[in-house]
Amino acid sequence: MNIDTIITGDSAEVLQSFPDACIDLTVTSPPYDNLRTYNGFTFDFETIAKQLYRVTKVGGVVVWVVGDATVNGSETGTSFRQALYFMQCGFNLHDTMIYEKYASTWNITSKRYRQNFEYMFILSKGQPKTFNPIRDIKVKNMKPRIIKNNRTGVSSYSLYTPKNEYTVRNNIFTYPVGGKKVNHPAVFPEALAKDHITTWSNEGDTILDCFCGSGTTPKMAKLLNRHYVGIEISEKYTAVTNAALFTTPSPLFGGAV
Repeated sequence: MNIDTIITGDSAEVLQSFPDACIDLTVTSPPYDNLRTYNGFTFDFETIAKQLYRVTKVGGVVVWVVGDATVNGSETGTSFRQALYFMQCGFNLHDTMIYEKYASTWNITSKRYRQNFEYMFILSKGQPKTFNPIRDIKVKNMKPRIIKNNRTGVSSYSLYTPKNEYTVRNNIFTYPVGGKKVNHPAVFPEALAKDHITTWSNEGDTILDCFCGSGTTPKMAKLLNRHYVGIEISEKYTAVTNAALFTTPSPLFGGAV
């Protein structure tokens, strides 16, 4: 298996050529239900799920970003069925996270609240070997917590003093959508890929995106000093990804390649 490359092909087939336990982290978003127009391509989810388990290292993680369509007034529930199938394959459902969007979608005739999130299923092969939590929630009160005697009201001892100005964020990650135009129908924010790559991997690790699209995951992996492998079924989007990677600085190699 070559690294730092984008492979054009069907992930269900390409993944079968990979050796066992070669991937540290996968960050990907499949074309779910009928919400995304993707040049008429379909994908074999069950084969891909099995292969992802095989190629993931023990302690490795798959971040599966997915949502559901609404058909005949009912959400399909495809996202939940996929998460459960990953568990059947052997993955732990380590966390069910939320990708919250600043901008929501809404249809006044739908009789439901505005939709502004997708699921981010964190699937681990055993316990995650890496966890680099993002600390960006400012602690409101850095003063020591003082315990007072209930009878006298006299301060007796300090219970707890915050050690850091910032604490670990919660499992709802919020990002703006839109912005820079990319020649692809479904691009997730670069910050989303960056935050997960930072959290679940270390420098030098190998990051996979088996639905590479416009190349957000490989681009962020390269910027963060990780190796990458992308699989994309559309030659059109492979070209988009390679163009983006060509101008992306690489700490691994000392410049853009």
